[in-house]
Formats: sequence, structure tokens, C-alpha cells
Amino acid sequence: MTVEQALAEKDSIIIDVRTYEEFEGGNVAGSINIPVSDLPNKLNDIKQYKTIVLCCASGMRSQMAFNYLNNQDIESIDGGSWLNVNNIKNNLNG
Repeated sequence: MTVEQALAEKDSIIIDVRTYEEFEGGNVAGSINIPVSDLPNKLNDIKQYKTIVLCCASGMRSQMAFNYLNNQDIESIDGGSWLNVNNIKNNLNG
């Protein structure tokens, strides 16, 4: 599944894995912030979502989060930079 396909899903969620401070400086509308270091403590919350798109500043932390969640048998999509995910979401919403 591509990022575009995932974001088009009705029940998709965008998880921004940057720090709280970075998230407050700008984020994708409707996204939630779970810093990559907090993922182990939020697995039960994350498991409730069917379609998960991960993003961060450059794509490095979202890739780390993707690998971690995959190892926990949680499917997700690495969207890379939050700016990229934001552009895709805006294009889908017209």
C-alpha cells in the first residue's frame, strides 16, 4: 500500500514520531504525536488503528518506527517527512 492509498482510507491515522517540541512547530492536520522513544509505551494505543502512516522530519525516525512496529507485528507505512505526508494529504483533499 502506498502513502496515498493509506491516507485515502477512512480509518487511517498519521503518527508523527518527532519530539513534542518539533511537532508543536508544525504538523499534519489531524496527526497524533508519539515520539519514537515513546512507542514501546504506546503499543496498545497504536494497535487499535488499522491503517498507520508514520512520519518525522527527514524520514530517519519514521523508518526506525516502521521497523520497530513491524517487529511487534503491527503493520504501518513509512511516509517519511511530515512535509511529504502533508503535501500528499492536501492533494487528496483537493
